[in-house]
Amino acid sequence: MRELFAVALPGLEPLVAAELDGLGLGPGRVVPGGVGFRGDWAALVAANLHLRTATRVLVRLAEFPAVGFPVLSKRLVDIPWEDLFPPHAPVRLAVRATAHKSRLYHTGAIAERVHLAVAARLGSHVELAHPHDDGEDGPEASSSHSTVLLVVRLERDRCTVSVDSSGDPLHRRGYRLATAKAPLRPTLAAALLAAAGWRPGEPLLDPFCGSGTIAIEAALMAHGKPAGALRDFSCARWPVLAAAYPALRKAATRLSQEPCLYAPIVASDRDEGAVTAARANAQRAGVDGAIAFSVRPFAACEPFSARGLLLTNPPYGVRVGRARTLRDLYAHIGHVLRDRFPAWRAALLCPPDLRVTVGVALQPVLSTRTGGLAVELALAEQARADVRSRG
Repeated sequence: MRELFAVALPGLEPLVAAELDGLGLGPGRVVPGGVGFRGDWAALVAANLHLRTATRVLVRLAEFPAVGFPVLSKRLVDIPWEDLFPPHAPVRLAVRATAHKSRLYHTGAIAERVHLAVAARLGSHVELAHPHDDGEDGPEASSSHSTVLLVVRLERDRCTVSVDSSGDPLHRRGYRLATAKAPLRPTLAAALLAAAGWRPGEPLLDPFCGSGTIAIEAALMAHGKPAGALRDFSCARWPVLAAAYPALRKAATRLSQEPCLYAPIVASDRDEGAVTAARANAQRAGVDGAIAFSVRPFAACEPFSARGLLLTNPPYGVRVGRARTLRDLYAHIGHVLRDRFPAWRAALLCPPDLRVTVGVALQPVLSTRTGGLAVELALAEQARADVRSRG
């Protein structure tokens, strides 16, 4: 059994823990930034394949006291790096180092010692690259995962060394080659569905669908498709795991949920280009037949069942739309919800100051950050006209 860690966006940690429990990989230890859990190689592969709300999965390699660079260097050389890097092959390494309340505080010098230790242990050339960027991304390109990310953390003179097993962040599912403005990460879209309490079978509408991420993530869930079904992970190339990986992945695929036969999902946007991109992404994900796409402004949206969930990520901030028009937009959203969707549940991802302009009793159920902005998912169990939010 190994110490594993599922990295999460701020606020998403409890959702990741719930996913691990559902996969039989819990209980997890929830801490800021992610969830720690224990497991074997099978658990590692299953976590990478199935976790919908996590950013990446780390494997702890070593933990030891380090009060000076000589001790740090010696203990780093003792780590069996040959388990991670193919023999006689160039190594491309990225090191993300942090230090807190430790005598070793220069993170650049810490990263350099890691670089030298790996080279000394392997006796081969090691190139030091920049750490992976986990931020918002554009279209997903194929990746060779040639760079291995190491995460080194010093806390009160104790060093923890971990390796990233995912390669590309897990929000890079492999289907989103076309994007609209301000695309929503698939991991965050999955978190919105979970936080809103959506389950396959409940009618779902996203009237600001953009590149279709919320609808596609819902369709993947409804069809029982693993989140990582279209991609591979860097741990598949580790010498210690490579031989067993195909069988472990095949076994992990069996953990998929049974498909839901009734899963009405509708996605629309006023931008024809966004809907075209959404359709293309859904086709790559293999769920284009499960989503009804249309080019339609929000003002023209109508409920297609007596009850359901309207879940969306409307424009906000400075990246999309103009700030002076946003409050009018959100007031209009509230009017449409009260007038046409009174029996529907409604959930909006938006900044807190815009939530209070909707005029519907929206209660925050999730807080996080996206695009550098603090946002919250606000949920109304019914969009009734006689109840207004006071913040």
